[in-house]
Amino acid sequence: MATIPAGVRKRAGRISVLVLDVDGVMTDGRLYYGSRGEALKVFHVHDGFGIKQLQRLGVHVAIVSGRRSAAVTQRARELGISLVHQGIDEKLPVVRKIAKACKVGLAQCACLGDDRPDVPVMRAVGLGVAVANAHGDALAAAHYVTQRSGGHGAVRELCDILIALRAAE
Repeated sequence: MATIPAGVRKRAGRISVLVLDVDGVMTDGRLYYGSRGEALKVFHVHDGFGIKQLQRLGVHVAIVSGRRSAAVTQRARELGISLVHQGIDEKLPVVRKIAKACKVGLAQCACLGDDRPDVPVMRAVGLGVAVANAHGDALAAAHYVTQRSGGHGAVRELCDILIALRAAE
């Protein structure tokens, strides 16, 4: 935890809602298509475990994605994520509704993103985080950048940070 700047620690300590993008965050951003044209996605099992651990501590986890995918619906169901919004072009209004539904302000929300559609949310929430291989605009908007890339444990890395900071309180 020594590598986490004090300002990020302070922001992270207040988080009650974690908002995740999917493509490039929960996945590596590549799109796979099956022989019938169906989109296939690969999710990292470590990310799922981190999400479950965070939920056990009472942190709400939400998915807000620009694309629609049956694979995302299935993965969210497996992880017990009920706050799932897909096909969203403008994410910030949806994140505001999520915060309101969870009875928290945006300062108590974190967003893990990777590209321009995530930037307005990353700037509005208490803790904006970009994956290591994010687009430059997302990197510039982030309070913190993970060491891991999207789809390769970046979600787990952030979950572990949030869990450790809660334990340290």
